[in-house]
Amino acid sequence: MKKIGLVGGTGPESTIMYYKELNSKIDEATCCKSMPELVIESVNFRKAWELVSSEQYKELADYISEKVNCLAKSGAEIITLTAVTMHIVFDEIENNTNISLVSIPKTVCSEVVEKGYKKVGLLGTIFTMEHDFMKKDLLGAGVEVIVPDKSDRELIAKRIYEELELGVVKESTLYEFNKIIKKMKDMYGIEAIILGCTELPLLLNDANCLLPCLDSVAIHVKKLVELAQLN
Repeated sequence: MKKIGLVGGTGPESTIMYYKELNSKIDEATCCKSMPELVIESVNFRKAWELVSSEQYKELADYISEKVNCLAKSGAEIITLTAVTMHIVFDEIENNTNISLVSIPKTVCSEVVEKGYKKVGLLGTIFTMEHDFMKKDLLGAGVEVIVPDKSDRELIAKRIYEELELGVVKESTLYEFNKIIKKMKDMYGIEAIILGCTELPLLLNDANCLLPCLDSVAIHVKKLVELAQLN
């Protein structure tokens, strides 16, 4: 079983999800014979968020690269980020560290293609919705990606930052998000919705969403479990 390294803390709630899911899924996959060796380098969420918000991308890449190098020095063989937004400097981190990371956008893209979706909606932080790092692989695979309109993007970003990042889940927010998803379905004909922030599964799932959910955490964890078991 390969040792897994996670850059966590962005935010803490999704890091907890990754830790619990990786342990339970690998335990299940090995018929209760093994759980993963797992190490976490937790960043200062406030610092990382400020660097993203102020577009200090070199500083952000350098900061996260330090964490990736620490994971490699600890013996981690499979290393990844637990936040979609931090993929805004994914290429720079790989260049800085010369370490191949397991990309959330690429694993989600593979899942979308496998399921045969041609038009999907994307929810996430304002950076994920307005930049291309979560969309480019999908667009390259011929999948159309729709994001909410500006006012809805701002609402979603506010709810993520002020509620979900802190583990706060409200029925009123679920109602707002489903209303936005319905608007995207009615206007653009999206077939499914990508939960493109790793805190969004706290709020949305297939049972309470108007459309099938492409859960970035579940999809990413599935890939990590597969890789950890490869000889």
